[in-house]
Amino acid sequence: MSDSEFWDLMSKLDWKRAGDDEAVCRPVVEALAAKPVSAIEAFEEALAQKLHALDTEAHAREIGEQAYTGSGEDFSVDWFLYVRCCVVANGKSLFETVLKNPRRMPKDMEFEALLQIAAEAYQSKTGADFGFTSSVSYETFSNKAGWQR
Repeated sequence: MSDSEFWDLMSKLDWKRAGDDEAVCRPVVEALAAKPVSAIEAFEEALAQKLHALDTEAHAREIGEQAYTGSGEDFSVDWFLYVRCCVVANGKSLFETVLKNPRRMPKDMEFEALLQIAAEAYQSKTGADFGFTSSVSYETFSNKAGWQR
């Protein structure tokens, strides 16, 4: 999936439905489900690549109240992932800005629902569970280069 195709799909998030994450994601799920299975997998790969790129200590130190301090206290690896989802969900411009400048990370905001889009599109299209594994992990601390000291 090209970068422009990925960001075009992200632009379909319906922020007028904020507060109902499933409704916000529905237009993306529907658009993706209309595509071939290979496109659903490519979407998941592109998402994983972007979340992986944001998985750095510098970014983790800028997420607000639960920021990484090095001590491990009050730092949730899941929350950091969901904050990174918020960055991607808010589009290419914010993603590119935050990637270059970790201080621009959203503070105390998340969008976990982004992680379910490919699985829901696949389920809608095939009736089966999504079993695709991306080439990189988006789990916190998986970007080894981003956490070197």
